[in-house]
Amino acid sequence: MSSERVPVELCKGVNGLEKVILRDVRGSSAEVYLYGGHVTSWKNDHGEELLFVSSKAIFKPPKAIRGGIPICFPQFSNLGSLEQHGFARNKFWSIDTDPPPLSTSSSSKVHIDLILRPSDEDMKIWLNSYEFRLRIALGPGGDLTLTSRVRNTNTDGRPFRFTFAYHTYFSVSDISEVRVEGLETHDYLDNLQNRERFTEQGDAITFESEVDKIYLSTPTKIAILDHEKKRTFVIRKDGLPDAVVWNPWDKKAKAMADFVDDDYKHMLCVEAAAIEKPITLKPGEEWRGIQELSAVPSSYCSGQLDPQRVLQGS
Repeated sequence: MSSERVPVELCKGVNGLEKVILRDVRGSSAEVYLYGGHVTSWKNDHGEELLFVSSKAIFKPPKAIRGGIPICFPQFSNLGSLEQHGFARNKFWSIDTDPPPLSTSSSSKVHIDLILRPSDEDMKIWLNSYEFRLRIALGPGGDLTLTSRVRNTNTDGRPFRFTFAYHTYFSVSDISEVRVEGLETHDYLDNLQNRERFTEQGDAITFESEVDKIYLSTPTKIAILDHEKKRTFVIRKDGLPDAVVWNPWDKKAKAMADFVDDDYKHMLCVEAAAIEKPITLKPGEEWRGIQELSAVPSSYCSGQLDPQRVLQGS
């Protein structure tokens, strides 16, 4: 077998950082940097990139990588005393060569298991001992599944609390042509209005200005419809009741050093998350949060994409 077709390959990425490439026999692929346990690429069997990574992303620790799927742990945003989005996304993870079994079908897929444990320095920042196991699996249909398992390994009997998000940046053709379905009628906290609580009124979420909202108690399935590409992303989630929708729009985009001014037009973050009610773990307890991503062709129906079979299907 040529090295081109090795299902799991460890190699060097940008700036010599180690990364893992997952390949499915049908042609889909994913790339994961050990720095941050960070998925930076997800391609379908036609080789089309489905995730957005800024061309100005800084692959240089301790800076987090702009785009892909950053892991927000143990804190989402600034909701606590830690740095923005916690520290997991700018730590070096290890390959987990002997992970405990997962009672899912992902073991039959091409996958890699990573693990993050705190260093002595980390323990000064967040006074808890934990094991964070992350499995990234690529299915035969090109679907990408991330399974996070967080265990409290404190030996002094203390529980700990955390918030969490898969900060997924999807690649879209044109943000003004995109709609998100599955979150209508749900309450959200508007980060642009001091996290005031509102109820979503539209029959779908569309974009014409900056959006930064935390939707609460959301369904297990959310769809992102890209009219121009006739593609629908489907997010299925488990253990992650909330969902963040974010696009910085033009002013914020220009203010970010690792972002091209017009990048906001070609990305959308829809993030499976646990934010409103932090996860509490007693010593020995484990939490699991799963995000499965798939991209399916969409058909036009009376001038609009018809997502019904996506949201109501399996």
